Amino acid sequence: MTPRALLFDFDGLVCDTERAAHRSWTDIFAAHGHAFPAALWATMVGRVDGERRAAAHLAALVPGLDRAEVLARRRRRKQELCDREPLRPGVRELLAAAAAAGLPAAVVSSAARTWVGPHLERLGIRDDFAFLATGDLTDRHKPLPDLYEIALRDLRCPPGEAVAFEDSVVGVAAAVAAGIRCVAVPNGVGDPAELGAAAVVLTALTEYDLTAAPPAGGAVGELVGADHIVLSAKGAAA
Repeated sequence: MTPRALLFDFDGLVCDTERAAHRSWTDIFAAHGHAFPAALWATMVGRVDGERRAAAHLAALVPGLDRAEVLARRRRRKQELCDREPLRPGVRELLAAAAAAGLPAAVVSSAARTWVGPHLERLGIRDDFAFLATGDLTDRHKPLPDLYEIALRDLRCPPGEAVAFEDSVVGVAAAVAAGIRCVAVPNGVGDPAELGAAAVVLTALTEYDLTAAPPAGGAVGELVGADHIVLSAKGAAA
């Protein structure tokens, strides 16, 4: 059964801004003589308070740190890196297939519309989305299900007839909490093994077949192409 709607996370899924965000913090920490901890990054991915967490951690390491200056410098670096990022593999093709099948697509992101919208325009896919459920619409962000519920209401689609695409633990949790089958596509920064709550984990959106049976909601933790996922993760770490 073909789903009635496709719901896409943005950061790290449509465009690999997560890798750029990680690099920007790595550069900032290095400039102050410290490594950017992997454990800290794991608590930040997909959360709107991630920047605050990183700044607080660095301030604890660097007495007298000017947080405002650091945050401004980091935001400039992140923007510079993100503006170079292309679409992730398979995004354009999946959106085209959805349009050909008459299926609406929406972005569901905790980020603000002022962040998501310009990037969609830059990437040439803004018109492929019928709705943007962004973080400025509610103060209840992922891992809570509210943004997904907003998107479903706008698209008039029951949760059981939609498919969500996510790249983070927080995003997968939000989709599952909303009752939506979730396809996880790791972005190479996090650990794919942590995405087991998704119905299925793919190495890229190019592996998703819109005409095939959607992932079963009960198939929690199934890995598709698990060997490739392990190889991809090792390659990213290197």
